[in-house]
Amino acid sequence: MEIVCILVILLLTGIICCLLWRDRCLKRDIYDFTGKLETSLKDLLNGKRLDKAEYKQDDLWGKVYDKLCRISDLYTHRNQELYEEKENLKELVSDTSHQMKTALANMKLYQELLSDETNIQESAEYLAKMGKQVDKLDFLLQSMVKISRLESGTIRIEKTKCPISETLALAIGEIVPKADRKNIQIHVTYDETLRLEHDKKWTAEALFNVLDNAVKYTEENGNIYISVCRGEVFTKISITDTGKGIPLERQGTIFNRFYREPEVHDTEGVGIGLYLARKIISMQNGYIKVESETGKGSTFHICLPN
Repeated sequence: MEIVCILVILLLTGIICCLLWRDRCLKRDIYDFTGKLETSLKDLLNGKRLDKAEYKQDDLWGKVYDKLCRISDLYTHRNQELYEEKENLKELVSDTSHQMKTALANMKLYQELLSDETNIQESAEYLAKMGKQVDKLDFLLQSMVKISRLESGTIRIEKTKCPISETLALAIGEIVPKADRKNIQIHVTYDETLRLEHDKKWTAEALFNVLDNAVKYTEENGNIYISVCRGEVFTKISITDTGKGIPLERQGTIFNRFYREPEVHDTEGVGIGLYLARKIISMQNGYIKVESETGKGSTFHICLPN
């Protein structure tokens, strides 16, 4: 009987020791887990990116750490996006301010000249130049509103399947008066039955901006050729002018916002049309590319998915 009691006591003592040992290990694991969690959370709050390669074991902490790394990557990506948006906004404000200051300075100059001018003919000339600066400011502000609404998602691209001829007619109808003033002939080749899923209004806006650019930099009595070709994946609208052409080293920057050729600052415009055109086409999963050679004109290919 005594032996049985001793064995029971030993068994209970062993069980108690085992429970105490497991409790100690559990506490140690909990403290270790919370310590690692606290360190990782502190790193996240301090903007430090977690390295997934630091821990690869397939246990509870490994699973939690993997999710924390995903949160870290997402947090880093969002921060980068916010930084880029902030820099873009700063650049936009700076560029817009520069454009507006130039126009306002010109208007002020013409106003001063008008106040000292007694010749009616020269006064009318200064008034006409002031009118052009006002038009430039108006165009700039309208373009900025369009960019803002497109980039913020206020305006959504709504694609419907309709004849490409209707879109071309909208764009060409807007550019004809400017082309007529320079006696520039516009030649169009397309399939009247061709239908394409696209946003007619905004695509016409993009085409007009490319055509407007072609008219600006084509000399009087020049020509502009428009052709439409349907491929297996994309429908390509090509606009070719007989203008001065674009040097190869500048072809990568002409779609930047407010970019203008260095030698044509006396030409009407603010350098925003091609930027808008590319934005509109890219929002429809298309793209624009340019082929040009100095002195031999330029060809812009607007490609939209079929």
